[in-house]
Amino acid sequence: MDIKVGQVTEEMVSRFHELNQLSKAIDAELSELKTKFNTHFDSVLGQSEKGEIRYGNYKLQRQIRKSESFHNEKTVQKLEELNLQDCIVTTKQPDKQKIEAALTLGLIPYGELDECVQRKITPVIVVKETPIVK
Repeated sequence: MDIKVGQVTEEMVSRFHELNQLSKAIDAELSELKTKFNTHFDSVLGQSEKGEIRYGNYKLQRQIRKSESFHNEKTVQKLEELNLQDCIVTTKQPDKQKIEAALTLGLIPYGELDECVQRKITPVIVVKETPIVK
């Protein structure tokens, strides 16, 4: 039975489901191959070393990307020890647990913070194969 709702057909839903399953299988295989390639580069070139190897018409490359960031607690502690408070940013942010407790206890009137609440809505498409009902 081909039931149309708007412009969506059963065939489209079926194809989406099929492609989604293929995508999961492809992602798993890609992950496995990447692991093997990295292991190979580690053994040939050393850990975290960039390089390239040719295989026929293909060139397999490994690039190394590095990023650095400060560990918040350790850095703040060290800067305080060095008396460098100017290098520390103090941010004010609401404490969700305490706000919820204050709402529960009636310390904040119901609806008082409604205009302050940010809601994020994300549509998610899920297709599950169901048995045919006769």
